[in-house]
Amino acid sequence: MIKDVSLGLIIPFIGTALGSACVFFLKKNLSERIQKALTGFASGVMVAAAIWSLIVPAIDQSKDMGKLAFLPAAIGFGLGMLFLLLLDVITPHIHMNAEKAEGPKSNFKKTTMMVLAVTLHNIPEGMAVGVVYAGMIAGNSYITAGGALALAIGIAIQNFPEGAIISMPLNANGDSKIHAFAKGALSGAVEPIGALLTIFAAGFFVPVMPYLLSFAAGAMVYVVIEELIPEMSVGKHSNIGTLAFSVGFILMMALDVALS
Repeated sequence: MIKDVSLGLIIPFIGTALGSACVFFLKKNLSERIQKALTGFASGVMVAAAIWSLIVPAIDQSKDMGKLAFLPAAIGFGLGMLFLLLLDVITPHIHMNAEKAEGPKSNFKKTTMMVLAVTLHNIPEGMAVGVVYAGMIAGNSYITAGGALALAIGIAIQNFPEGAIISMPLNANGDSKIHAFAKGALSGAVEPIGALLTIFAAGFFVPVMPYLLSFAAGAMVYVVIEELIPEMSVGKHSNIGTLAFSVGFILMMALDVALS
């Protein structure tokens, strides 16, 4: 059990680190088409993970409420959205600040906002993994080791492009490859930490697990809507992002069902 949980907590961070390592192998920044494809793919993975790994188990756990079984999931989802909205308001926002940045330091400022944005939305991803593993540890029959692993793998998949999108612009703006890699990888360090803290906290709130699962789902969906979809749909080649979204969604859906 401990080995399974440890592996599940570290897998998302490995995804970020591997993506950041692209800075050692690619000489130029990712093209606009590739960035849109990776962002769309990540969005699809996160939406599918929110549905099958979080919302569906939350509803299943509330079946004793009959026709109101959706209520805990609905409440938790709404609270998760509101939580990320609050976090977004009190934290520098990548789009707003990047647009205001002017002069020779604008590229640096935009990249800094990107690091902050990715680190910000890694928080709910870590929470999501932590909540699922907390439920598994508590013996929740609706959460399997395979399902928890599928969520961790899915988040790792969507973390890969995030790591690359951070490390490569940092290197282009003057950071050494090692420093750019380190900063990209460290942006994902909040995930295992957040997951571990959530496991400890969730252990005291097993009766409200449906709310916690759907809370994490709401937070993840907020990130997709607020950060990822605008990135993949603005400007040219938006159709590439849309197609990549469908691929990511299908892959994560298949993973969750196959491993559950």
